[in-house]
Amino acid sequence: MIFYNLFRHSPEFLEIKSGEVLLKEGDIGEEMYVLIEGAAKIEYRGIFFAEIGPGDFVGELAVIDGSPRLATTIAVTDCRFVAINRTRFEFLVAETPNFALEVMRVLAQRLRRTDEIRLQERSKQ
Repeated sequence: MIFYNLFRHSPEFLEIKSGEVLLKEGDIGEEMYVLIEGAAKIEYRGIFFAEIGPGDFVGELAVIDGSPRLATTIAVTDCRFVAINRTRFEFLVAETPNFALEVMRVLAQRLRRTDEIRLQERSKQ
């Protein structure tokens, strides 16, 4: 919930309607997003990956290494997101160690989930 508490009073929100795409796999991006209100789903290679809710984030890899998006994020309900660019991200990492730890924790979980999906795909072949 650290992300929700850090950003819930942000003056600028990005509003995405149910069914709309926030991030698309393969796109270039320079921001990550924290979900403040609503629910969204992440799809990896067209396969359901995870559902996120308030306080969760997406798009962190683009901020960290500038790589193309690895997954697609779609609003399940009407959503409000806060965008975090690289400058803000680096400031938060430097000034709020728990922020950096939470990003690493979620990255580790997502890496494990990606491995599970790949293993499932291989077992079907």
